[in-house]
Amino acid sequence: MALGVVRTTATQTATRTPGLFGPRLVTPLVASAVLNPINSTLIAVALVPIAHSFGARPEQTAWLITSLYLATAVGQPVVGLFVDRFGARRVLLTGAVIVMLAGIGGLMAFSLGWLIAVRAVLGVGTCAGFPAAMAVLRRTADAAGRGVPSRVLSVLAMSSQTVMVIGPTLGGALIGLFGWPAIFAVNIPLAGISLLLALFWVPKDDRANLSHERIDVAGIVLFSASLLVALLFVMEPALDDLYLLGVAVVLAAVFVRTELRTGRPFVDLRMLAGNTPLLRTYLRQALAFLIVYSIMFGYVQWLETARDLSEEGAGVLLLPMSAVAVLAAAASGKPDGIYGRLITNSLALLAGSALLLFVGTGTWFVALVGLAAVFGLGQGLTSVTNQTALYGQAPADQMGTASGLFRTAQYLGAIGASTLIALCFGAQTTSAGLHHLAWALVGIGVVLFAVTAFDRDLRATRSRQDLAKNAR
Repeated sequence: MALGVVRTTATQTATRTPGLFGPRLVTPLVASAVLNPINSTLIAVALVPIAHSFGARPEQTAWLITSLYLATAVGQPVVGLFVDRFGARRVLLTGAVIVMLAGIGGLMAFSLGWLIAVRAVLGVGTCAGFPAAMAVLRRTADAAGRGVPSRVLSVLAMSSQTVMVIGPTLGGALIGLFGWPAIFAVNIPLAGISLLLALFWVPKDDRANLSHERIDVAGIVLFSASLLVALLFVMEPALDDLYLLGVAVVLAAVFVRTELRTGRPFVDLRMLAGNTPLLRTYLRQALAFLIVYSIMFGYVQWLETARDLSEEGAGVLLLPMSAVAVLAAAASGKPDGIYGRLITNSLALLAGSALLLFVGTGTWFVALVGLAAVFGLGQGLTSVTNQTALYGQAPADQMGTASGLFRTAQYLGAIGASTLIALCFGAQTTSAGLHHLAWALVGIGVVLFAVTAFDRDLRATRSRQDLAKNAR
């Protein structure tokens, strides 16, 4: 589906159906959707104090990041399928309960391994928010015969973006007041609020509109197994473990064969093969977040270790990144101008990566603030713009699964970032390691720019928009 069919009926919707997309509908969706991004970044400033508590090395604490992303990458499309089959409200309520239990589990800090497992459970529970929210919005709009207002998509993306970028700052404040277990405990009230809002304000699932076809269990198992095996190798690549790649390839081949022979597959590979704009959106999301999460975690670790900042200080230093990201996200929710915003996004991330090459322990503090602002621009444009593209590119009856795969792409980037950080820093976080990371990010930024600049669908969309403006 061409990107140009993104719905642009926000004014009509607001006029004809006042309150259809009002706070009662949007607030519980936002409350559920933000649970995943806030947990993805709260941990950033807690890695060092947790390492001190358990005497762990950086490559060991990196699993606190990876476990959540691994569970999320596998779980998002699965939960998206459950949304399509069982209803968004049921999935939202179940996810909130799981997150609350994980929050309680995080207070029982038996060992680093226990905390890694808790983070994995958090990843499963927080999977529910985004695909369920996108499905509710799409079905509400389709039932009314109208499109979802661009402002609503912007609010959903901007809220997730906001809590993601304020995560390190909030985490630093929580650790300063209550210690690092607070970053787990905060999930109890957050998930409780999400549960109550979904219970009272999210419309009950209309069973008549849900798919009652048999779930492709074999497809889910094969997808999960092939992705898990591949990621286990990617996270700690070694020659002795090359056999894992072979196993992953075999599992992936069986998965493809199974899905192509299934009437209602878990992942509609034929739809994806014929929808290259959607595939490119997934690729852009993965590449952009590989850079974003490398900064979110690698740069923060360097600030706390090599630059000797406290957790609170590192969080405060990222405030400009948060502020710029929020402003950029707020300005990027319109369905037009997508090509220009994505070009700006790729250039900002590329420029920030290049500037990172000149950062050292003696770098002027104001320069570090400016660097954070540059990355904030790239981060703020990424999710909102790609999410707007996703809405126009994904089939309505597969919105939950397509949205889940969108988040999977994001967290594949996050897992890649975790691996990249471990390879560049090794056993000790140094300025030399930071510069190795910067060179890698420059290369990734060049690829992201090329994928965006030469995307014919995006360029065609820009041309159609220019013609429309000239006609007016």
